[in-house]
Amino acid sequence: MRPSLTWVSAIALTAGLCTPAFGQEANSGDEAAEEIVVVGHGSQVGLTDPYAGGQVARGGRVGLFGNLDMMDAPFAGTAYTEDLIHDQQARSVGDILQNDPVVRVAKGFGNFQELYVIRGFPVFSDDMTYNGVYGILPRQYVAAELLERVEVFRGANSFLNGAAPGGSGVGGAFNLVPKRAPDDPLSRLTLGIESGGQLYGALDIGRRFADDDFGVRFNLVRRDGETAIEDQSRELSVLSLGADYRGDRLRFAADAGYQDHTIDAPRPQVTPLGAIPDAPEADGNFAQPWTFTDERQLFGAARGEWDINDQLTAWLAAGARHGEEANVLANPSAAANGVTSAYRFDNTREDDVVSADAGLRAEFDTGPVGHRLILSGSAIKSESRNAYAFSSFAGFTGDLYDPFAVAPPAANFFVGGDLSNPLKTEQVDNSSLAIADMLSMFNHQLIVTIGARQQWIETQSFDYNSGALVSRYEGDAVTPSFAIVYQPSNQLSLYANYAESLQPGATAPATSGGSPVLNAGEVLAPFTGEQYEAGVKYDAGTFGATFSAFSLARPNAIVVSQVFQASGEQQVEGLEFTVFGEPQEGVRLLGGLTWLNAELSSTQGGINEGNRPIGIPELQANMNVEWDVPFAPGLTLDARVQYTGDQQVNEGNTVELDAWTRLDLGARYTVDLDGRPIALRARVENVTDENYWASTGGYPGANYLVLGAPRTIVVSASIDF
Repeated sequence: MRPSLTWVSAIALTAGLCTPAFGQEANSGDEAAEEIVVVGHGSQVGLTDPYAGGQVARGGRVGLFGNLDMMDAPFAGTAYTEDLIHDQQARSVGDILQNDPVVRVAKGFGNFQELYVIRGFPVFSDDMTYNGVYGILPRQYVAAELLERVEVFRGANSFLNGAAPGGSGVGGAFNLVPKRAPDDPLSRLTLGIESGGQLYGALDIGRRFADDDFGVRFNLVRRDGETAIEDQSRELSVLSLGADYRGDRLRFAADAGYQDHTIDAPRPQVTPLGAIPDAPEADGNFAQPWTFTDERQLFGAARGEWDINDQLTAWLAAGARHGEEANVLANPSAAANGVTSAYRFDNTREDDVVSADAGLRAEFDTGPVGHRLILSGSAIKSESRNAYAFSSFAGFTGDLYDPFAVAPPAANFFVGGDLSNPLKTEQVDNSSLAIADMLSMFNHQLIVTIGARQQWIETQSFDYNSGALVSRYEGDAVTPSFAIVYQPSNQLSLYANYAESLQPGATAPATSGGSPVLNAGEVLAPFTGEQYEAGVKYDAGTFGATFSAFSLARPNAIVVSQVFQASGEQQVEGLEFTVFGEPQEGVRLLGGLTWLNAELSSTQGGINEGNRPIGIPELQANMNVEWDVPFAPGLTLDARVQYTGDQQVNEGNTVELDAWTRLDLGARYTVDLDGRPIALRARVENVTDENYWASTGGYPGANYLVLGAPRTIVVSASIDF
């Protein structure tokens, strides 16, 4: 039996009839009952407490288990807080993830979607979850002002979250938590400016009512003007409204948002033609002035949980999104001397997504063993309407180092659909059922988790011009998981896990490398992969660290002889080390390093066997240090260094991207003026104004280059009134 959205929603409503009650808190002196509580609160709505220093939280969402303390979770991850987001003047999720040593930020394939590479595998921005719900967030870019937390989960997560509908998420997952009304009234106005003259304004209002049980948070954001990149301008308008209730037995949160984001003359990616051209000036722009990218997204989600009794909790969440995108692009290919060739590419896209998950959590004991038994179901349905138009692939010439404008060529050479009225081209229907048990033993020292998720995947593609069905795949798979946590002391936690990844079958693109793909629109069978991981977590109260070792594998899909096909496997072994907290009063640390050993294996015909995949550095490291200046109360200085090692640019491993290092510096000063807090912030990104190619690839088989951002100065002032 395959569950529908209606069926999933019904799980919560039938909770009291189908599951027995167990006495967790009936006797406060019962040792087994106390053990269950220590496993982790498991709330599907609440948040974990901030860690010392306030930059990260003590834990975060772990899929169907809800929120777990970092020491109880048998997986690795980091949850970045609103304080960090605000203090660093982050503009997007990508800015926030610049702090993570395991994540690197890139761009999408042929567009300007933010894309995040974790453990050597991409996560598309539309495969992040919004308060635990898939498919609801804006596809290309998510404004930082929407967010209370950015929760990074490292590793295979199909068992915990279900398969990501967009086909990424093998190496990790990101959950974005909307802003919540704080305990104290908040009325904050922020004004700012950044290099190039871009102006910024934000209004943030939060209130709690009814003895603080009910809260409302409102945000309004506007950015407008040129950026630090020459002749590139952008406009961003964001509106969000959230409400939450935190009663004794009922808790819920509901959020809605609207985002309108436009970039004119966006600096494009560059595909190298053999050797890599030297990186142009970081503030230069080789975009054509008639190019643009524009998206408008309306989205919302609600999540609630109800303690039916002291032992049984039911939850239900649902969300929806309507998105519209339009682009006129001209992404060049470049020879080693910087001479480019490009053609025009127009496309429009519309998305409608409905997503839901529901579940039951029962807590009880059998003798000395405490149980947290979970039954969960999820479903997502998405429809995409697309159309595209290319100019002649013969293209027009340009120059990376001395760019010049050309008249826009007619986009009538290779056309699919009607740009003004696109037809449905893709439909995804994913659903799943999961069961898990988290067992606590030996006075909380040992936590064992076992579970499995049955997943059903149906993907259909349709002809751009006629709307006729082109390809359809329907199948199912089981993704099991096993994990263990051993805590020899309150400061030390040892963990290990086995998990599997599952991706819906990739859809063959219309073109690749300037040539049509012969099986465009064909949907490949789903990909599955395996992960083994073990690690150590240390918590000194004010300072924490994690170390993990993992092995992760996933099949590849690339274009070979103009045919999109599965070809071999990508294997990644790695070591990760992270640090966080406030080891000394007034000094905060956040960072770490990642070592990755990646290779292509079992390739079709032995092609590139044993080579390193495109765009995966062997070593990457981050360190962010904040210092509250003791002789200047209210003044805080910070510095962040990022290092990314060499990256292969082709699967033959004959071309390599140089390693790069970036330095960012910041300062903030807070003062109380007549009882009104004022914060002045200044930040300089890429202080040394390095010219460098920041990333290559991000989409299977592609090797486009993304130029690093130039020196950018951001200044803002906030006043609470």
